[in-house]
Amino acid sequence: MAEELKGGSGGTTDIYNVEAAEILANEALLLPISEAAPIYEKLLSTFPTAAKYWKQYVEAYMAVNNDEATKQIFSRRCYIRFIRKVNEKKGTDGLEETKKAFDFLLSYVGSDIASGPIWMEYITFLKSMPATTVQIESQRMTSVRKVYQKAIVIPTHHVEQLWKEYESFENSVSRALAKGLLSEYQSKFNSAKAVYRERKKYIDDIDWNMLAIPPTGSSKEEQQCMAWKRLIAFEKGNPQRIDATSANRRVTFTYEQCLMYLYHYPDIWYDYATWHAKTGSVDSAVKVFQRALKALPDSELLRYAYAELEESRGAIQFIRFLRRTEGIEAAKKYFLDARKSPSCTYHVFVAYATMAFCLDKDAKMAHSVFEAGLNKFMHEPGYILEYADFLCRLNDDRNVRALFERALSILPPEESVEVWKRFTQFEQTYGDLSSMLKVEQRRKEALSRTAEDGSSALENTLYDVVSRYSFMDLWPCSSKDLDHLAQQEWLAKNMNKVDKPTLQNGSSALGTRSEKAPVGLATNNKVSPPSTKVVLPDTSRMVVYDPRQIKGPEFSAPSSVNSSTSTLALLGAGTGTTQGIDEILKVLSPPLVAFITQLPAVKGPSPDLDVVLSILLQSSIPVGNIGKPASSSQQVLTGQEEDDTTTVQSRPLPQDVFRLRQIRKSRGVSNPQTGSAASGGSAFSGEQSISTD
Repeated sequence: MAEELKGGSGGTTDIYNVEAAEILANEALLLPISEAAPIYEKLLSTFPTAAKYWKQYVEAYMAVNNDEATKQIFSRRCYIRFIRKVNEKKGTDGLEETKKAFDFLLSYVGSDIASGPIWMEYITFLKSMPATTVQIESQRMTSVRKVYQKAIVIPTHHVEQLWKEYESFENSVSRALAKGLLSEYQSKFNSAKAVYRERKKYIDDIDWNMLAIPPTGSSKEEQQCMAWKRLIAFEKGNPQRIDATSANRRVTFTYEQCLMYLYHYPDIWYDYATWHAKTGSVDSAVKVFQRALKALPDSELLRYAYAELEESRGAIQFIRFLRRTEGIEAAKKYFLDARKSPSCTYHVFVAYATMAFCLDKDAKMAHSVFEAGLNKFMHEPGYILEYADFLCRLNDDRNVRALFERALSILPPEESVEVWKRFTQFEQTYGDLSSMLKVEQRRKEALSRTAEDGSSALENTLYDVVSRYSFMDLWPCSSKDLDHLAQQEWLAKNMNKVDKPTLQNGSSALGTRSEKAPVGLATNNKVSPPSTKVVLPDTSRMVVYDPRQIKGPEFSAPSSVNSSTSTLALLGAGTGTTQGIDEILKVLSPPLVAFITQLPAVKGPSPDLDVVLSILLQSSIPVGNIGKPASSSQQVLTGQEEDDTTTVQSRPLPQDVFRLRQIRKSRGVSNPQTGSAASGGSAFSGEQSISTD
């Protein structure tokens, strides 16, 4: 049956295949328990927090009355139905065992939002217990009351039903006593009911059928993770304002519930452990970390976090932790053992040498550690650079040069780039001109073997000068000079690799230099060519834009002339100058001036006549004898004599005048000149009047 859990390509086993697990679980329901048990064990080894599989497994044994096997399962999980079944025939002793089982169960899950039925079942069980004496009856009523009072202050789905039952219970016992007790617990119940409504909003976002699998990055998993984190944050806020012990118990329960579904999420384990530590329960935090490492044995981050926790209480043995907890001598002892390990890296030597130098102030010991490491890590550029830094701090320039020479005689050219770079920087900072130039030339000769164009790598450039005289973020030239150098060097290097159009656009292909990190200066690296994914335009094929439009009259309007003046001139009313524009405005009626003002200011060529006509048709122009008599221009626009009540929209318009105009254009028929009232034309469309009959 385990073959069902195989999936993916190449027959790779996917033990967290949810679909296959569901198929196996459904098949197990149809099999005898002897055949189903291995399937359940396989499922539970993969999904140890899947409550539905535990429930299904134990019910299969209970169905065949195999109490011994059921007990073995319950040594791993508690189940109240089994406890009641086993103890129901044991009389008084059995009832007491069942009562303890209920108390044990509710101490763990009693704060769950779905725990209402368990509380109600417990109350029903207590009420059913026999009472042979008045004293036993009193004790039973007291027990029932206590359970009710615990249940009605927990935000569960059944909190209101439990409250109603509690009211009935108290009134049935003593109405006089009920009044005081109900009054005392009314506010607590109201608080629980309010918190339940808030808690339910977070609960409803959680998928309770989700199986615990390693994160795959799916959107559903991310949504569930955030839903659980929101619920945990809600519980941490203690919304019901209960005592700290009860509030912490609820947070603990919520974390435990969360881990049933996010069992493979290291951040949940870490948050859970650190929350315990912050609340003062370090022992609980340690237990959580131990469980986390059992669940996720490959998580290095959890190991580091656990180590820090252990260190905080003085219990872990690592070299840096030892130094902080037990001193340099303990760290030295660990170092002597660790360096013998075949998996020991140069970082161990660097760490211990740094401790000896900076903390123990023992430069001689640190020097000895670095020298001992050279025998194993001469081929590691990183170790050479760390050793060189240490010698520079000792002002031991002679041994710095000796170290560089020893390393460069062994390292292959392709692995010596960073060492040559540091050697060059050292000579530029501490050497004289002669030694600096010699090292630079040797560096070029050594690295030219790895370059595609070795001859160009040997050439001296201004970059060398810039590198010699730059310091930190100070440069011996302007940023413009740096960009120019980068451009010229790239062009020289790629002259034979690009076509002519690209070279013509070389400046854009190079890009710009970052001001904070100039290209190839501090490191003296060459400028990288542009990405091949960038498509550059061929400017040699570009042509000047030609709108092929006739320019309108051009004139320079004075600042006193408003937008209507410029619009009027652009419409052709002017003569190319501003002379006469003021006179024209004076003879126009105010409504016409208002219309012209509404026209958009246009610069450049004259506007399309259709645009002007469309504005005419959309504008409401009242016609009347306002102020001075209207001129002939106004009559041309209105097409009628003065009338105080007539507007442009009130007169019937020719049908489809613009459509007719477009048809004429498409047929190549020239548009007639704008007509007038005298010629029978329509001033609105520039076409001859067309009968609508």
